[in-house]
Amino acid sequence: MKDVRIKMTKKKPKFERYGWWKKKKLSKSWRRPRGLDNKMREHIAAKGAMVKAGYRKKKEERGLHPSGVREVLVFNTNDLAKAVVAREEIAVAARIASGVGRRKREQIEEEAAALGIKVLNPK
Repeated sequence: MKDVRIKMTKKKPKFERYGWWKKKKLSKSWRRPRGLDNKMREHIAAKGAMVKAGYRKKKEERGLHPSGVREVLVFNTNDLAKAVVAREEIAVAARIASGVGRRKREQIEEEAAALGIKVLNPK
């Protein structure tokens, strides 16, 4: 079992829709600016960052928890076996699915403690 954690790179900026603060009907979700006079489309730095391929993270970092461990979604105690197998290559943590009830959640947490697997969302 290796406890290898990947060093996370610098955070990317929040990509928010240009002008979301001006009109209530505009959501913050990203939309590409297309107006002829739009300053963000013209890449004026003070107007915010545009989405580009260069902001993508390294292949090893993608899909990791911010702490640098790989997440495994667990629905029952049998699914903890997936976390044990995955732990061979990189540090792994379990996230209990939201639909799991109290009794099964307690069983999963006990089993994870016995196996030495960290639970990301314990009760």
